[in-house]
Amino acid sequence: MSFSVLVADDETNIVLSLEFLMKQAGFDVKVANDGEAALSAIADSVPDLVLLDVMMPKRDGYDICSAIRQNPDWQHIKIVMLTAKGRELEREKGLAVGADDYITKPFSNRVVVERVKQLLGVEET
Repeated sequence: MSFSVLVADDETNIVLSLEFLMKQAGFDVKVANDGEAALSAIADSVPDLVLLDVMMPKRDGYDICSAIRQNPDWQHIKIVMLTAKGRELEREKGLAVGADDYITKPFSNRVVVERVKQLLGVEET
């Protein structure tokens, strides 16, 4: 069974990088470039995990994370927030609204893949 990952970020270079990494790791990948598109993508096809940027147009990552956690059908979705906001206060806020993990930009590609696999319970091969 292949896991699905939604990459929600408004920075094209980051989206391309994460999309490539996740596909290379064997995941089905969908992309959203703003908060509204992220919620729409989740409603269309519920992913196993969301890589969620905090600062996005239309609705920010905190709002999206909160919306996911408020929907009973989406409780199983793992959420990894990716952000340039690295202060402890932002990290605490992300975890408080329901994120499973919080990674600051710039991030290590290897770390992101490891964290995603860990959250989804994927064994390293």
